[in-house]
Amino acid sequence: MRHAMVDGINSWQPLSEPVAAAMRQVPRHLFVPDASLEEAYSNSTVVTRRDQDGIATSSSTGPGLMGAMLDQLQLRPGMPVLEIGAGTGYNAALLAALVGPAGHVTAVEITPEVADDARAALTAAGVTNAEIVCGDGEYGHRPNAPYDRIIATAGAWELPQSWGDQLAEGGVLVAPLRIKGLTRSVALTRDPSGVWRSHSALNCGFMPIRGRGAMPERNIRLAEDLTVRFDDGQDVDADELRRVASPPGEVRWSRVLIDRPLDLLDLYLAELDGFCRVLASASVTERGLIEPVAGWGSMGAATRQALGYLTKRTSLDNQYLDELGVCAYGPAAASMLDQLTERVDRWRRTREAIAGVRIEIHPPGRGEVADALMTVEKRHSRVVVRPRQESERRAPQPG
Repeated sequence: MRHAMVDGINSWQPLSEPVAAAMRQVPRHLFVPDASLEEAYSNSTVVTRRDQDGIATSSSTGPGLMGAMLDQLQLRPGMPVLEIGAGTGYNAALLAALVGPAGHVTAVEITPEVADDARAALTAAGVTNAEIVCGDGEYGHRPNAPYDRIIATAGAWELPQSWGDQLAEGGVLVAPLRIKGLTRSVALTRDPSGVWRSHSALNCGFMPIRGRGAMPERNIRLAEDLTVRFDDGQDVDADELRRVASPPGEVRWSRVLIDRPLDLLDLYLAELDGFCRVLASASVTERGLIEPVAGWGSMGAATRQALGYLTKRTSLDNQYLDELGVCAYGPAAASMLDQLTERVDRWRRTREAIAGVRIEIHPPGRGEVADALMTVEKRHSRVVVRPRQESERRAPQPG
């Protein structure tokens, strides 16, 4: 089943030979013992713990994304590696296989029970060159530093100083970086001036990191099948939002066909006041709400007077494709539609020329922002997201 899992991933997202070999070697089912074998060897995230509200608090990331992040890390035999967020221990086992007997993996896990389970799973899998440390990943683990590679497996709102301090010169850090509610797995190196610069960035989703550096997400449940999620500590009145989010809504159609992933559109929406993630299932249409653009829901924006998000319908010109639209509810629905439409139109005009993004993390208040798609001020840093033009040559990656 391990081979079938890897072959399936390779069919749509080729893995490097070392990462594919590690996934063929490590038995994932030992790390998710409550899942069926079919679940364990699917390309899906397996949730292993939830809180009292049903929100996932621990999981094993989908193998496809996990493999892609391991490729971002560019591991070599003999390297010392630090992992922030051990989870089930499966990723630590893959890291251990990649660095080999001469390398060592230190995985920091904040929840004692999760750390205990990860240790037990690593023992059952016969992994001897990885250790689980129970502690707050905000501080890394100085006793085993420096590390040639650091990888975080929880959404980091900001990069702690300790990670940079414990990374060897020329080392690579891979972290799911949270930027105004968006998450990108970013592979970064730090230049002599202390600026972090990306050499790859992948769309992803991760639970927020916990501990001293946490910036919790806020989930406002409007109905059984509708939740609005905010990041960056946004202050939102839940009762007002519930009053706003009721049918009928208004819709505008863009004439843009959804013939490829909408990967960069969220970056254009993210500068809206009240930017949020609208988590909605298909059943919302039964209550008179408008269908979101994806199976999980849509990106959108919410204010005291309006809730808006992306939607879709079968194209009038091509029955095999969907057309992108925007919808909104509330007293200020027309204004919200104007804002969403303007962002969609701006994205439409530039999407052919932009191949991706480059992400830089500067000290507070520094870093040129003139050509930025997005600039976000954090507690101790400024994140600048720049467009990577189709014509740009891919930046050289660390050796």
